[in-house]
Amino acid sequence: MSATERTADGAAAEAAAPSPAPAPRAALGWTVAGLVIVVALAWLVSVLTDAVPELTEGTAVGKVAKSIEYPVYAIALGFLGNAVLSLTGVRRRMAAAFRTELFIKVGLVLLGATVNFAIVVRAAGPAVLQAILLITAVFAFTWWFAGLLGLDDRLRALLATALSICGVSAAVAAAGAVEAKKEQLAYTATLVIVFAVPSIFLLPWLAGLMGLSPAVTGAWIGGNIDTTAAVTAAGAVAGEQPLQIASIVKVTQNALLGIVAVLLTLYFSFKVAPAAGQAVAGASGTRRVGDRRSLAMLWERFPKFVLGFLLASVVATVLAESLPEAVLEPRLDAAKELQTWALTLAFVSIGLEFNASSIRESGWKPIVVFAAATVVNLVVGLGLALLLFRGFTF
Repeated sequence: MSATERTADGAAAEAAAPSPAPAPRAALGWTVAGLVIVVALAWLVSVLTDAVPELTEGTAVGKVAKSIEYPVYAIALGFLGNAVLSLTGVRRRMAAAFRTELFIKVGLVLLGATVNFAIVVRAAGPAVLQAILLITAVFAFTWWFAGLLGLDDRLRALLATALSICGVSAAVAAAGAVEAKKEQLAYTATLVIVFAVPSIFLLPWLAGLMGLSPAVTGAWIGGNIDTTAAVTAAGAVAGEQPLQIASIVKVTQNALLGIVAVLLTLYFSFKVAPAAGQAVAGASGTRRVGDRRSLAMLWERFPKFVLGFLLASVVATVLAESLPEAVLEPRLDAAKELQTWALTLAFVSIGLEFNASSIRESGWKPIVVFAAATVVNLVVGLGLALLLFRGFTF
């Protein structure tokens, strides 16, 4: 995990003043203890996923229990663990073990091994077009509406980037690009999680209510839910095919993060920093498009797991054409099992990381902006998903 992702974890988890840092050995002990809790909760998720449908079969809740997928148990147990650890006062000390970003990226790379590359190729065109149009529309609306309410330009940039691309990771990239305050990043990260968690269950339910096809459902989920972890959770709830399309759409949006970060850096260098009387970076006083610093930032911000997802899909597709099914199938099953474990660890960590304390400090304006832009995202995203993925078949 990169330094920016570790910053994202800290910003999302803690907005209050940090307590004194423990000694290295003590910190390592708390991290190991936290990791044990994450793994134990993930194991309990697997037990509940298998046992609950069997125990409730033939009862009034049997059908409901059978339809509950592992992300639901994982997030619920994560929140329960969060409450217990918070009450005992040890959750903050264990925070280093709650690595949602790391677990989700491992899971997505392994997911690539179960997605035929032909599907990626066929979905790439609509996914790229949807990503460009949706990012542009949502970013423009959020930037305009936040400005209308008088929010600081740096907070506007964080909110617009988080809402239009990929949540906390996007906010962290934007924070580095525009030199935002730590408190602004914490506010944005908390809002992302507050809005993303209900969407995990709401969007699959709404998609079923509207009778959307698996491809349209996946495109809507992937284009609208802000965090990659929540997208993957919602896709898993919706089904295997929606999960594939949701993942392709989301990694496509993620791939554009580096470009947006560079554009924000250039905008703030040319417009905002000079207006504020600050020193502007660059040997000549500005950053130029295509210079070495901008290109280095583009690569730095680019989410490398996207390449891992594509490579895993290519390798699995080539092997499917060259190996007998009896040889390949057990290996794909093993990859699928590892993927499920990685995603379960990520979903448990979502609940364990959540901290709403900073939301009290953000005021009402960022919340109004986030809510309004979320509605715009849902409506525009549904329209684009219907337009671009209605005829998509697996």
